[in-house]
Amino acid sequence: MPEELTWNRVFQENNLLKELELLKQKVAEQRIFATVYPKDEDILSAFRLTEFNDVKVVIVGQDPYHGMGQANGLAFSVNPDVRIPPSLLNIFKEIQLEFKVPIPTVGDLSAWAKQGVFLLNTILTVQESLPLSHQHLGWQKITHKAIELLSEKRKNLVFILWGNQAKQLEQLIDSEKHLILKSVHPSPLSVNRGFWNNQHFTKTNEYLINYGLEPIEW
Repeated sequence: MPEELTWNRVFQENNLLKELELLKQKVAEQRIFATVYPKDEDILSAFRLTEFNDVKVVIVGQDPYHGMGQANGLAFSVNPDVRIPPSLLNIFKEIQLEFKVPIPTVGDLSAWAKQGVFLLNTILTVQESLPLSHQHLGWQKITHKAIELLSEKRKNLVFILWGNQAKQLEQLIDSEKHLILKSVHPSPLSVNRGFWNNQHFTKTNEYLINYGLEPIEW
């Protein structure tokens, strides 16, 4: 029987709860003079919706969407009433290519999160209209450690790394224990340089099935 690990326990054991409180304070200070996304209650959505022991797949993003009402705390995901952003639309197009399914009309990926897809941005907050504005706030201490701990304490996970920033995190992952899938980012700027037909969603499900796990309904 695998050890019952929660994010709260993992954070506690690795002295990250104090760090988390400090970051929340920093974000509260930022909100005094600027609009910050996502809402406070959504900042840790990825951890809330996909518990440590339930993670099957990790998809790494950079920082939240910086437009009004878009970000919901899950990498690449947007709130249900928001227009699907270009990168997410390209992700949906790749899924359509692989599985011959229609493109969703809603960009909320919480259904993936509830199936064990850990949708983690390495930076968890952003100032409105200023991408990467919170890159020096210190979120990476939490998020990089989360990836490291998943690699160390779990086995047979799929880590999906799109784009150069995500690929740098490969060094935190034990490739002997896990499957690592890499390609260019699905952004319109890079999608034509190797994202199409990367088969990442098919390969993920094949790997999960191979280890007796339920495939993801993409």
